Amino acid sequence: MRRAITAAALALLLTLSLTVAAACSGAGGDAPTEDGPDVLRVLAGSEIKDLEPLLAKAAGAAGVKVSLSYTGTLDGAEQVANGGADGRYDAVWFSSNRYLSLIDGASARLSTQTKIMVSPVVLGLSRAKARELGWDTGRSTWSDIAEAARKHRFTFGMTNPASSNSGFSALVGVAAALSDAGEALDQAQITAVTPRLTGFFSAQTLTAGSSGWLADAFRRRTDVDGLINYESVLLGLRTASGEPLTLVYPGDGVVTADYPLTLLASSPKKELYGKLAAWLRTPGVQREIMTTTARRPIVPEVRPDARFGTAPLLELPFPNRRSAADALINVYLNQVRRPSRTVFVLDTSGSMEGDRIDALKQALAALTGADASASGQFSRFRNRETVTLLPFSTGAGPASTFTVPDRDPAAVLRQIRAYGEGLTARGGTAIYDGLRDAYETARGGQGGGQGGGQGGEDFTSVVLMTDGENTDGSSYEDFAGFCRALGTRIPTFVVLFGDSDVSEMRQVATLTGGAVFDARQASLASAFKEIRGYQ
Repeated sequence: MRRAITAAALALLLTLSLTVAAACSGAGGDAPTEDGPDVLRVLAGSEIKDLEPLLAKAAGAAGVKVSLSYTGTLDGAEQVANGGADGRYDAVWFSSNRYLSLIDGASARLSTQTKIMVSPVVLGLSRAKARELGWDTGRSTWSDIAEAARKHRFTFGMTNPASSNSGFSALVGVAAALSDAGEALDQAQITAVTPRLTGFFSAQTLTAGSSGWLADAFRRRTDVDGLINYESVLLGLRTASGEPLTLVYPGDGVVTADYPLTLLASSPKKELYGKLAAWLRTPGVQREIMTTTARRPIVPEVRPDARFGTAPLLELPFPNRRSAADALINVYLNQVRRPSRTVFVLDTSGSMEGDRIDALKQALAALTGADASASGQFSRFRNRETVTLLPFSTGAGPASTFTVPDRDPAAVLRQIRAYGEGLTARGGTAIYDGLRDAYETARGGQGGGQGGGQGGEDFTSVVLMTDGENTDGSSYEDFAGFCRALGTRIPTFVVLFGDSDVSEMRQVATLTGGAVFDARQASLASAFKEIRGYQ
């Protein structure tokens, strides 16, 4: 059954006092940076980050300090379910607990859950495109949207459902609506709806591992018409030309994030949790959340403002078995979405000898399926993906390219693993010679998509892993000039490892529209896994 979400049911409270000790995290979440009798240690999804200014008021208003550590929703869910969060955190705060609730044993590790705010996942389009498609009133259906997407009448971006709840919610919503099942998706319905999903996602030309990075990438692009994302993100977003988006609310339903602050059963700080949860649901705090984050209030005392409209939203059914949820993600990654083309630029200089080259081999092995966790399986090299491994030391080495078939990928994955196991470390560090060769390789086989032109066939990206500073070959200035002359949009995702030149590596990421991932205090495998969400 689909249930209506009325305006009265969508209320939010927030005006408490909190101090945030925010710890950036990779795939598994860093340990909390602070503890004490007045500190609530919270493992959170990155979507919560925009609440930090508000939470910084909580210590004075409610006597609660909040120590936040960030992780991906699916990784966080696994960490809770396997007991990894016990003793390290007192609570978790993701945009939804739906996936977490499907994992065996997870429910026993959770205690009280308090919904804090609400944001549906909808489509946002440039005003001109919405008008062209006849959706300028803000109303349509997923079926109509899918038909327009299949005909390539518009393009859109969406986060990776294996790493971000907004992408997962969008995928579930689209699949549920197009299947017209009226009940939770099962394997048979997923198989039946796969052709329609393929047509729908043929219009996706931008992907990302988080809602924030997706929004930033969209602002820089002139060839993407819109995004599927949280209403709260879309309300504050403008196109590259500065135009606000028209939000389209599918009449056949949405999947909504309700941001439940959840106490872990292992935590002794139930009273502290209660103070924070109650404060967050007070009318003043709820209004501040609505004003500053564009999320709908959860308490009936606070009415959503005019930005949200008055039309009721239908909630689409969510999978009630983990096997169905995982099957849907796998169908998206390996059958439905556009293929990927990834060039890994791997530092094999002499400084990598020993533990570092071993860590690199283990990270590559994890991407071939050696990591048996759900998040590890979702981050492995995908069916239909073209993978190029390009080692560099004193100069750029020869590139080796592998294409993972759409069926029975095991043999090619074994070849990639064997290649990684054969890497050796010696020589200097010619970072920019390696990057230049990577871009020329990527451009030679690039079909478009994220790294290419509208209407292309793939998502193209470069991953740079280095443990040191550039000592040989061309300079950063040479590479920057090369990129500007190329006019490329291929993002470079940089992994900081060992003694990397942090400042210069951040420049590389900014120049190419990529991002930086820090593996100096965590494992290289976890950084590689996190990057896979952006590809």
